[in-house]
Amino acid sequence: MNFLYIAAGLLLLIVGGNWLVKAAVGLSLKLHIPKIVIGMTVVSFATSAPELIVSIKSALDGFPDLALGNVVGSNVANIGLVLGIVLFLSKIDIQKSFYRTDWPVMMIASILLYVFLSDDLIINFNEGAILFSLLAIFLIYLLKFQKQAVVDEMPEDDEQLPVYKIALFLVVGGLGLWAGSELLIDGAVNLAKEVGVSERIIGVTVVSVGTSIPELAASVVAIIKKEKAISIGNLIGSNIFNILVVIGITSMITPIQLKDSELLNYDLFWMLGISFLILPLVFFPKKLRLDWKDGFVLLGLYIVFIITTLN
Repeated sequence: MNFLYIAAGLLLLIVGGNWLVKAAVGLSLKLHIPKIVIGMTVVSFATSAPELIVSIKSALDGFPDLALGNVVGSNVANIGLVLGIVLFLSKIDIQKSFYRTDWPVMMIASILLYVFLSDDLIINFNEGAILFSLLAIFLIYLLKFQKQAVVDEMPEDDEQLPVYKIALFLVVGGLGLWAGSELLIDGAVNLAKEVGVSERIIGVTVVSVGTSIPELAASVVAIIKKEKAISIGNLIGSNIFNILVVIGITSMITPIQLKDSELLNYDLFWMLGISFLILPLVFFPKKLRLDWKDGFVLLGLYIVFIITTLN
């Protein structure tokens, strides 16, 4: 039964990712907004919804390490696993907005999470409110200034969609991702519990990979459809959303008290390190481009992270 849940979840995630990208492209054409902006707002929010649902439920049920491990592990997986796989499929040319706004905001959010946790091992309402407020500031800046700054080339086969179809694809795609993640997580967590591993390890491995599947599905579909701007924007945006929205909202609903110190002393350093690593990879050896060699580095590091975590 667990394997059936996992298979059904993956199918729903692939279909949901396809419909979500359709909605994102249609919306960007309708509003004349660059796709990378749509990727970092609409698509990122929809693909971060599983993390939000899982983290809130985990924190309310008294499993804070699962809530935190889910976000930290997902951020590591988004860059190491998802971006690594995407780069094996296609090279990605990076927009200047990546190092001007997107990467710095991701690093600021990641460092803030570490600072808040290292202070007293708890993220309270006020700290959650600060995180969530930063997201509002970032989105206002993104929509006001980056809209004009990003140059986007529209493929010739882009389809103009009526508003009702955009809304339908957006809602059904988002629901598909959510339902698929739920099925995948249920199946995967039950399998992990049978093996007898800790709450933190379940969070940073099984659950985080499960909740990162929507990012992988949406990004791979975007690459296949040659919507590369959506792919890189979705991944960076999801990492920002995971911290500022998922941790922000969850801690405003109920304080998140860290139990396992390995999350702070080990997992968070991995998240900070792999997030920082993208910047030099973007500039070396080829400026503003990521290819399969970078994917090999990222995927290799993710495998090391998983192996060392399980040990």
